[in-house]
Amino acid sequence: MKNADCIFCKIVEGKIPSTKVFENDKVLAFKDLRPNASIHYLFIHKNHTKDVNDMSSIDPQQFVEIFAGIKAVTEKENLTEKGFRVVSNTGPNAGQTVFHTHFHVLAGEPLNGFGSR
Repeated sequence: MKNADCIFCKIVEGKIPSTKVFENDKVLAFKDLRPNASIHYLFIHKNHTKDVNDMSSIDPQQFVEIFAGIKAVTEKENLTEKGFRVVSNTGPNAGQTVFHTHFHVLAGEPLNGFGSR
């Protein structure tokens, strides 16, 4: 299922270019255009859901498929040794700006403490 107004759905369809780091028949990962770390990838399922709660209700198997992609990339790029962070923002107060469920993978440098408090 796609959302015609969703920027990530347009990336999946090839209507908007991206720098892909992983792709299979269900999951796509690409470099974030405004990275918050030296390595910053976005992992999405090709089927549109708006956030993690929506994904949980519609098809929780998508979590398994996305996290298998995260595992493949982080192992291939040797990110597991020094560590990486996985973040998903849900809703505007959490900083979600694209309402297609996605997971940020940040790595490649020491990351500051989590959150602002």
